[in-house]
Amino acid sequence: MNRNRLLMIGFVALVLGAFVSLAVYRNLQSGRGGSQAPGEEIIVAADDLQVGSKIEEKDIRFVRFPSADLPAGVFHMKNKVIGRGVVVPIARGEFIITSKLAGENAGSGLPSLIPPGMRAVSVRVNDTTSVSGFVLPGTHVDVLLTGSPQGSSEPQTTTVLENVAVIATGQRLERNSAGEPQNTPVITLLVSPDDAQKLTLASNQGHIQLALRNPMDTRQEELGAAKSASLYKMPPVTAAAAPAQPRPRHVAAPTAPPPPTVFTVEVYKGDKKEESKF
Repeated sequence: MNRNRLLMIGFVALVLGAFVSLAVYRNLQSGRGGSQAPGEEIIVAADDLQVGSKIEEKDIRFVRFPSADLPAGVFHMKNKVIGRGVVVPIARGEFIITSKLAGENAGSGLPSLIPPGMRAVSVRVNDTTSVSGFVLPGTHVDVLLTGSPQGSSEPQTTTVLENVAVIATGQRLERNSAGEPQNTPVITLLVSPDDAQKLTLASNQGHIQLALRNPMDTRQEELGAAKSASLYKMPPVTAAAAPAQPRPRHVAAPTAPPPPTVFTVEVYKGDKKEESKF
């Protein structure tokens, strides 16, 4: 009898323990689910993506992120991302957004980096022309031309284009992470169609020189052409001294003639007196 009672008590205790454990588990699950924001599945970079590269399926992954913290232009479907070119470097784990990708049908590589209405024009350079290799993708330069204008035998240097973006150096579309100089024989500039004509003409008219500028300095300068005469300090030209004028001799003023001598003659006629002057 005592044995059966002990078995019954043990069975009841086991059932009660299981019931309590189940209740606690459900409580924890409901509490965890209530505190977690639902969020959205968005696409991020699975690895570092370089400028000009084409996104493949291995380059992306999905993560869940709170909706309130998502930037504008994120992607939720991989078919909207795969096959598009990268126009801005994307780091691993970074959001892939619309502004960092080329258009859906723009492809990848250099053509995807050219905005509508702009042109990419390459010019041949050397170590001196490219500022010792420090003209890198993303920098801005002025284009200087040295030559002799038609009808003039004196060489001149003039600024053809100002604040032009460098889009590529050789076949590289981005600078290295250390910012080291890159020696290349060709620099590709991003210009308007009108400036593309000027740049091409300048390349065939004389010597091209690139002047590196601060990317924060966007001011346009109104500069005249520099001529060779302006490089040399010439002695100042003094005006010839005017010949001394002879001093006029002093001429005495003419003196007035003395008044003539007047003679008076008195004539008496009876008791009358008359005077005559000679």
